[in-house]
Amino acid sequence: MVNVYDQANALESALRESEEFQQMQELYSKVNEDPESKKMFDEFRDIQMTLQQKQMQGEELLEEEIQQAQTSAQEIENDENIKGLMEAEQKMSQLIQDLNRVIMKPIEELYQINNQ
Repeated sequence: MVNVYDQANALESALRESEEFQQMQELYSKVNEDPESKKMFDEFRDIQMTLQQKQMQGEELLEEEIQQAQTSAQEIENDENIKGLMEAEQKMSQLIQDLNRVIMKPIEELYQINNQ
């Protein structure tokens, strides 16, 4: 019998060795090595986390918070280090979505068979 957790650990190792992850790691290092990029990136992430927490708690976002998030997002788009990292994150996110579709396929097929 196949141990699903062993397979998941193998997948984790494969993700760590993937080109997508390696690129993210390299670009994240570039962001952290540049003091201006790091400061901007940390501020952007803090703003994002604060807004997500407020939304999850059902709190209304203030106009100034939304404006601050938009300003921060515009600033990071002008930073080549962060821009590269964000592009790499999108590629990694796409890879994970693709993997999720593969993982969920047996369950989707099961429900399709039972709904016919």
